[in-house]
Amino acid sequence: MPPAPPSRTRPDFPWWLAALAVIGAALGIAIAASDLYSQIFATIAKGVRITVFVTAIGFSLACALGLGIALMALSGSLVLRQVARFYVEVIRGVPILVLLFWIAFAGVPGFVFAFNWLATPLREAGLAGELLVRDVSLLWRAILALTIGYSAFIAEVFRAGILSVDPGQVEAAEALGLNRWQRFRLIVFPQAIRTILPPLGNDFVAMVKDSSLVSVLGVADITQMGKVYASGSFRFFETYSIVAYVYLVLTVGLSLALRQLEQRMRRAQR
Repeated sequence: MPPAPPSRTRPDFPWWLAALAVIGAALGIAIAASDLYSQIFATIAKGVRITVFVTAIGFSLACALGLGIALMALSGSLVLRQVARFYVEVIRGVPILVLLFWIAFAGVPGFVFAFNWLATPLREAGLAGELLVRDVSLLWRAILALTIGYSAFIAEVFRAGILSVDPGQVEAAEALGLNRWQRFRLIVFPQAIRTILPPLGNDFVAMVKDSSLVSVLGVADITQMGKVYASGSFRFFETYSIVAYVYLVLTVGLSLALRQLEQRMRRAQR
């Protein structure tokens, strides 16, 4: 006989979480008890602020840009739909690391050159100064690259969530005299967010991990601080074990928080 399906009313006890908590607590005690590991942890912890900043700003901008691209993809204009599809397919086809290098060393210098060329009349009139490439920090180039890279994936999440709303709901709102913005704000988006939130949360956790790529530009995040310490002390095993531990704490904590948010939204629906 096939095994009985798991009950939906009585979820499994999260033994995996209990085991993970025990392991995490044991590692935390071991770090606190060791002078070497404590020193490594204190060094790496300095990069947590940069990692959180890069992720928070990059994800917020990516969500705003992704929502705009999704609305373009669903618009009645053929030109806007084609532009949105072109953007999504091109950006999704480029690895994040390659996009990071391109934005940092080709895109930003190209933008600075174009800006200075267009602003030549203003500079000659003394109304603007010359913009230099070094004026755009590597930190913001990294944030821009993550924003562009993730916006293409987030746009597809928003598009799928909006399409999941019953067209009858939109037609009823239109019959009530609501304009397009009111229909989206009051009817479509509140229902679509229930479908959007889980994959959007996955993208947020993924960006926390992909933010480690900014270390290739010398941005002092968790990974970069670990690289600097390991290259100077040759304690590679100890250093990268702590780096992995810190990232695991961040990502698991975020995953649990997002899961709790999803459960609250389900209970609110009832």
